[in-house]
Amino acid sequence: MDFQAHFETSITIRVDRKRNRVHSEIIVAVRISPMIFVPLPFVVALLLAILLIRMLRQGDGSLAEKRPFLLLIGFYVLQSVVIGIRWGYDIIEIMPLQSLIATTIAALAWVCFKGLAMEEQPTLSRFWPHLLPTAAIVVLIALYPKPISLAIILIFLGYGAALLWLARHGPDALVASRLDGAVLSYRSLQITGFALIASAVTDVIISFDFTKTGGIHAGAIVALGNVIALLILGTAASVASSGSTVEATSAEPPPPPPATEEDGAVAAALDALMRARQLYRDPELNLSRIARRMNLPARRVSTAVNRIHGMSVSQYVNDLRIRSACEQLVGTDHSITQVMFDSGFISKSNFNREFARMNGESPTQFRKRRIPRESGGAASNVIFMSP
Repeated sequence: MDFQAHFETSITIRVDRKRNRVHSEIIVAVRISPMIFVPLPFVVALLLAILLIRMLRQGDGSLAEKRPFLLLIGFYVLQSVVIGIRWGYDIIEIMPLQSLIATTIAALAWVCFKGLAMEEQPTLSRFWPHLLPTAAIVVLIALYPKPISLAIILIFLGYGAALLWLARHGPDALVASRLDGAVLSYRSLQITGFALIASAVTDVIISFDFTKTGGIHAGAIVALGNVIALLILGTAASVASSGSTVEATSAEPPPPPPATEEDGAVAAALDALMRARQLYRDPELNLSRIARRMNLPARRVSTAVNRIHGMSVSQYVNDLRIRSACEQLVGTDHSITQVMFDSGFISKSNFNREFARMNGESPTQFRKRRIPRESGGAASNVIFMSP
């Protein structure tokens, strides 16, 4: 049996109770009848909840490391529901809760990305001061609610600027991020910083709207801003937490400063370590682990790689992985998937993209071109050799 749910923005969805279990549960939750109004933010909450469930079910053994980002996405879901109740059904009494969640989201976003930039394991004692903004909003709600909007705007501007400042060192600043996803985690950091600042600007626009028109356009502004911002933020948090990659091309880094003798020594030691231990084959490898192996600060390692090799640590490691894959494709009869895993990749799209970047062709084309059929599988000369 089909039902229709009509939204304020004239978006229509069709729900089949017999064929879709998830939609059936939502019908019960909001008491869908053949024609009923459903706030658009509820749909955003559903999409974010699906994203959260996917992250929980990935089962890649790193759930503890993802916990802050899982919590962040959970708050995104809750905030979207609260906004839907406030602006969809005009329930003003829920606004204090909306203010508390918004403040918590800004602080939690900083905690999540700052954790990726720390070499040591993040602890609650390091981040407890970031509970103070939420505590301040609680006090204002109880004693003097008038400046709450201004306080939230300042909090969002502050945390947004802090995230962008954290991003100033590039992808290698996220030392705890898996190297094959460091660039995407970095992009997520930038997006989150800009989104928090954009949210503060949106609050300013809403305040002006209430001043000039009594809030005639506030509902539409909030709905549109919620759909765009929360979906973007949720996706950014998902990408950053897992280090997973999507089809994207990173910008060319600026020319590095001249290398020093110390840089050369660090880079040579790293090359020797990679050659001897084949650390690049570890799919969970990150800059922090490399630095601990070398007994050096992560920043020192990344600086040396940037100056000597002209690339980030993530690019350096991915190059080693592709060279290893080339050797295996020519020298073994392993499947391409097995070669991908043995080389340290866990994302097929990332493997194919990096392979094409270095060789100008796919792994399948590379193998066919270098193992002639008439030779019975004998390997021709291997172009790439691991350092």
